Amino acid sequence: MAEIRNYTMNFGPQHPSAHGVLRLVLEMDGEVIERADPHIGLLHRATEKLAESKPYIQSIPYMDRLDYVSMMCNEHGYVLAMEKLLGIEPPLRAQYIRVMFDEITRVLNHLLWLGAHALDIGAMTVFLYCFREREDLLDCYEAVSGARMHAAYYRPGGVYRDLPGSMPGYQASKWHNQKQVDALNTNRQGSLLDFIEDFTRRFPGYVDEYETLLTDNRIWKQRTVGIGVVTPERALQMGFTGPMLRGSGIEWDLRKKQPYEVYDRLQFDIPVGVQGDCYDRYLVRVEEMRQSNRIIIQCIDWLRKNPGPVMIDNHKIASPSRVEMKGDMEALIHHFKLFTEGFCLPEGEAYAAIEHPKGEFGVYLVSDGANKPYRMKIRAPGFAHIAGLDEMVRGHMIADVVAIIGTQDIVFGEVDR
Repeated sequence: MAEIRNYTMNFGPQHPSAHGVLRLVLEMDGEVIERADPHIGLLHRATEKLAESKPYIQSIPYMDRLDYVSMMCNEHGYVLAMEKLLGIEPPLRAQYIRVMFDEITRVLNHLLWLGAHALDIGAMTVFLYCFREREDLLDCYEAVSGARMHAAYYRPGGVYRDLPGSMPGYQASKWHNQKQVDALNTNRQGSLLDFIEDFTRRFPGYVDEYETLLTDNRIWKQRTVGIGVVTPERALQMGFTGPMLRGSGIEWDLRKKQPYEVYDRLQFDIPVGVQGDCYDRYLVRVEEMRQSNRIIIQCIDWLRKNPGPVMIDNHKIASPSRVEMKGDMEALIHHFKLFTEGFCLPEGEAYAAIEHPKGEFGVYLVSDGANKPYRMKIRAPGFAHIAGLDEMVRGHMIADVVAIIGTQDIVFGEVDR
């Protein structure tokens, strides 16, 4: 008989599939995992403590950096909590813009997840395809906020500014001559809405390409079918949300069950899985991209027909326009006070949650009437998922750990906030 020894093995943090800051201590019996112990704390950002030391509005850019793949969705949860305490509602146009960018963000998130997950398991082409599409959507972020990733676009009372009437184009350089640039700019001749509409027409074809490469691929199915199975009961008990919960067959989506903004006016479906394995969670997220595309199309249609304000006109909360500020002393004072001291929220507490691409992202704010939170707590979806990692990997091989970390769609900025 060969001698069998149990090993304790470090998986990460430098392992390419541990995505930088996860240290996983695996207890092995040969190549089979007996126990997994996730260690977090290699990134710790203290976002909640930092937020308690500065005016409310100055913490919006911190939200972008939590789950740095779903930037505007993080802002949304925080801004909704502030609006709940203030008792204000943004104009309808701002709500449609928020919903449209939430769904653009969901597509951005799922594209990065699909590319990275496939790359972890060994499919390289999908990664390159997904980043090709992400490029267009990041251009939309840039057009509307000036930043490609950390937008700080949502504000209490609405959004920072209306959608631009022209889409920035490429310019000739030593890398691209005029002919190449003209070809790249063909769909950038109109407004931002025209550009997004052009993207929504092309996108279903791109999703078909990903599915052609993966959905019926024998190797992909061998690596994901029956791996990391979570029963519906356990998914609920462990606090799973989003695609992790829906992959186990539970139809729970805050956009339908507890609608916020204008989700109750839009048509879309909630995809659910059957087996609760990595393959089902893959199918759920791919279908979510198609449903997000549907929602974006409906938002574009409404936004074209309904111009209007995108910010409330209370200058104690919303900053006056630059034009006003330069010509009116009162507006200048309002602007100065708002960006130095901020505004005070009435005493009380509020919890606001949104259906983030990874699950339920909630912000719990406690106000003592000052211009900064007395206490802030973030409910990050990834934290509950990483807690379930031990149960999901037991009895699997080392190679399956990679597939299971991938299927959880973990981003440590929000787990280790």
